[in-house]
Amino acid sequence: MKAVGIICEYNPFHNGHIYHIEQTKKMFPNHILILVLNGYFLQRGEVSCLSKEDKVNFALEYGCDIVLELPVVYGTQSADTFAEKSVEILHHFKVSDLVFGSERDNAELLMKMAQIQLTPNFSEQLKRHLGQGLNYPTSLSKAMNLDFLVQEPNDLLGISYAKAILKNHYNIKIHTILRTNQYHDTTSNQGIISASNIRQKFSNNESILEFVPTKVLDCYKKVDTHLLFSLLKSKILTDHHLEYYLTVDEGIENRLKKEILKAENLEEFIKRIKTKRYTYNRLHRMIIHILLGLTKEINETLELDYIHVLGFSTSGQNYLNKIKKNIIIPLKPKLSSTLYDFEKKAAFFYEILTNSQVQCFELLNKPIQK
Repeated sequence: MKAVGIICEYNPFHNGHIYHIEQTKKMFPNHILILVLNGYFLQRGEVSCLSKEDKVNFALEYGCDIVLELPVVYGTQSADTFAEKSVEILHHFKVSDLVFGSERDNAELLMKMAQIQLTPNFSEQLKRHLGQGLNYPTSLSKAMNLDFLVQEPNDLLGISYAKAILKNHYNIKIHTILRTNQYHDTTSNQGIISASNIRQKFSNNESILEFVPTKVLDCYKKVDTHLLFSLLKSKILTDHHLEYYLTVDEGIENRLKKEILKAENLEEFIKRIKTKRYTYNRLHRMIIHILLGLTKEINETLELDYIHVLGFSTSGQNYLNKIKKNIIIPLKPKLSSTLYDFEKKAAFFYEILTNSQVQCFELLNKPIQK
C-alpha cells in the first residue's frame, strides 16, 4: 500500500480544494491520500477563517485518508521553512508522491529551478540583486538567469517543496495540477475561484455558496481585527526587546514602536511599516510571531519531536497500523514539547480572536475518525 501527499491550508475549504483532492485520487487511484494541514495561523500571517477541527472534518469528508498537523511555529514561517517541514512530515509517513497546484504546471521546470537554488553561489547572487533594491521575484529570476519572472505563489512554493526533497534526499516525486485561477484574483465569479476571492466576497457580504460546500458557511469564522490590533499594540508598547522575536530584523522594532502610536487599525499600521525589504506577507508573519511570543532563540532550538495525527478514515487507519512500527517519531503531541506549547497558545489566541471554542479540541488530543 502506497501513499500520496498534499499540503494545504484551507482558508477556507472550497471547490478548488475538492478538485485538488479528486484529481490527486485520479492520478493515484490505489494510494492512501495524506494531507499535511496548516491550522489556526497561516503561512502568509493570516488568521484562518476555519478552525483546525472544521478543516479536518472537511478534508476527511471529501476524500483524504489521513490528516497530519503542520505545527504553527513552522506554518507561520517563510515558504522554505513551511515546505521543508511539511515535506519532512510526509517523508515520515512513507509518502512516495506529492501533488500541488501550479500556475506553470511544469514539475520538471520547478525541479530544475530548485536545483539551481541549491548551488553554492546562488544565495550570494540573490542577496546582490536584493541589495540593488529589486523585489524578490525579480531578484530570484535574475539570480537563476531566467528570461521570465517567477512570481506566482504556488510555483514559488512548489520550488520550495522541490528544494526540500532534493536537499534531504527524500524519495518523493512532485506532480503538478494546473491552477484554474490566479491567487490574487478577487473579482472572478465563475468556476473555481481563489480563496482570496472567496474571503473578499464574504467580507463584502456577497454570496459564496457556489464556490464552497454549503457547510463551510456554518463554520466560517469572522476574525476580530480590532482586538488583534489592540493585543499587538499592547505587546509592542510594553515589550522592551522586540528584536528578540522571529522576523523582527534590521532595526524594524524602532519603526514598530513609532508607527503603532499613529495607526488607528491593523491595516493602517501594516501600511505605515511597509518597506521594500519587508513584504506584506512577511509583516503579517512578524505580527503573529510577536503575538505568540516566538523568539529567534526558541526557533533555533525547535525540532519536530512528534507528528500529530488529526484524523483518519478507515483506509487511513489501516495504513497507519501497517506503517507505524516503522515511524521513528511519536504520533501524538508530547506534553513537554515546545511545539505543543505554541499549538495550545495559538488555540487560545484563535479562540478569543474568533469568539469560538477550539481549545477543547487541542487539549482532548484525539484524532477524528470518519
